[in-house]
Amino acid sequence: QVQLEEAGGGLVQAGDSLSLSCAASGRTFSSYSMGWFRQAPGKEREFVSAINWSSAGTYYADSVKGRFTISRDNAKNTVSLQMNTLKPEDTAVYYCAASRFPGVPTRERQFDSWGQGTQVTVSS
Repeated sequence: QVQLEEAGGGLVQAGDSLSLSCAASGRTFSSYSMGWFRQAPGKEREFVSAINWSSAGTYYADSVKGRFTISRDNAKNTVSLQMNTLKPEDTAVYYCAASRFPGVPTRERQFDSWGQGTQVTVSS
């Protein structure tokens, strides 16, 4: 397993942009697919985006498609989520996750390691 730590959350206004980053420990980061999930108050955790080990494959939830971009830097053991045109409904705790799934994982059960989460709040 890898250890994951998110950073970059905060309070922004609707329409603003925010970038989240996730730093991973370990020498096998490049063998993992990576993903972002979020959990809003009173709701279940939901998939946001994922990227495979080589960055050749990415996938987005319909709710963020066209606004969010996932990327990774295997040399730096990091994965990022660029969030543009933020909406109040994007308010949630955002979690970084790592997966050994041989593709682009999108389900929670496909992920093995999780970060502690970072709060993103979008005011209207």
